[in-house]
Amino acid sequence: MSTTQLPNTASLRPDFIWGVSTSSFQIEGATRESGRGLSTWDVYCQTGEIKNHDTGDVACDHYHRYREDVGLMKALGVQAYRFSVAWPRVLPLGRGSANEAGLSFYDGLIDELLAAGIEPWLCLYHWDLPQALEERGGWLNRESVLWFADYAALIAARFGDRVKRFATFNEPSIFSLFSRSLGKRDRSSEDKLHCMIHNVNLAHGAAVDVLRANVINASIGCIHNRQPCRPSSASEADAAAAARLDVYWNAAFPDPQCRGEYPASMRAAIEPHMQSGDLERICRPVDWFGLNHYSPVYVKARTDSMLGYDLGEKPADVPLTPIGWPIEPDAFSQTLQAAHARYRLPIYVLENGYGDAGQPDETGAVIDIGRIEFLKAYIDAMNEAASRGADVRGYFVWSLLDNFEWDSGYSIRFGLTYVDYASQRRTPKSSFDWYAVVVGGMQR
Repeated sequence: MSTTQLPNTASLRPDFIWGVSTSSFQIEGATRESGRGLSTWDVYCQTGEIKNHDTGDVACDHYHRYREDVGLMKALGVQAYRFSVAWPRVLPLGRGSANEAGLSFYDGLIDELLAAGIEPWLCLYHWDLPQALEERGGWLNRESVLWFADYAALIAARFGDRVKRFATFNEPSIFSLFSRSLGKRDRSSEDKLHCMIHNVNLAHGAAVDVLRANVINASIGCIHNRQPCRPSSASEADAAAAARLDVYWNAAFPDPQCRGEYPASMRAAIEPHMQSGDLERICRPVDWFGLNHYSPVYVKARTDSMLGYDLGEKPADVPLTPIGWPIEPDAFSQTLQAAHARYRLPIYVLENGYGDAGQPDETGAVIDIGRIEFLKAYIDAMNEAASRGADVRGYFVWSLLDNFEWDSGYSIRFGLTYVDYASQRRTPKSSFDWYAVVVGGMQR
């Protein structure tokens, strides 16, 4: 492979970590096996609202095929794997009695990773709230803080001897902005949004304390989706809408978690949900900042919507991925530099990737040149941010496998590995081989 096809990594640290990421609901399947409880996403899928009426019932069948998938990671040469635990798999009702079969599944996965020389990075929550807790109010119930702390205590007790890297939440801004609980699309009230934001922040702080107390040498963070919010036109209304969305998308969670304060523009709205000492409960010491990035968000004003915004048109001169997301690697570099300057924590990029609908050619190969070009450009941009002082210490591609992509079902693919969902056959794409060369080159 020509060196012109490889990214510039000269400014990255010698101990830089390369990895891949997935999430439980998107790959595991086995949603009704071995005592697993229902999640909000299981229930939402039953409504038929997902594209093609897809569900997560089988997904990538990772529950039965995790050894094969760890083998793929070993072939890639990655040093780390970020996955999430399905809360309803280990606590079917979200609280109370644990499900031994579910815990044993993650025992097997973790042991397989360690045997392959791959460090497990465990995310407690990637959107699959137990339905039983949703029926008790979900994240709108302040008791959710205690539920989450108890769940974190179970995970720490069971896996803390082998897992040291923990994330509390994946992208809390996304699952709060786009519904009150993912799987129940209630966007009826700004007050509900503020209640949920505050309870999730409290749950984060409680989980940090639990993990710190129960796992020796724990390394803890939260994973934030950070994308620049830009006006889709030159109008003052669009500029105001973009600035408003930027607060909720990019600051509502990391500011209180890492700086001990809510953004000034939302403090009055949060105040009704605050109790004495809450900011101290939220702002607990963390070890790193998890950052997911794909592309800027273009925003237009809409007076009849919550927060007064809608997603607007993208500039005509900006290239797009096949699923219509802007390709702007400079925005990635700027985002990394801004996060470094604001939060002063080591940064791990825990999602970055390219969505398409790519299919095998007549030989059975999946040649995804677009993904390779995208990843190269974004790794180059990350290297540029590092050269300008951003403390970036790891990069995880989204995703190891094609998988269930939420409302889009199986219609779009982000994987380095092609999954034939009918047969569950895994086929590494050309980007898989390319990424293996990148990872291998950095480790020599």
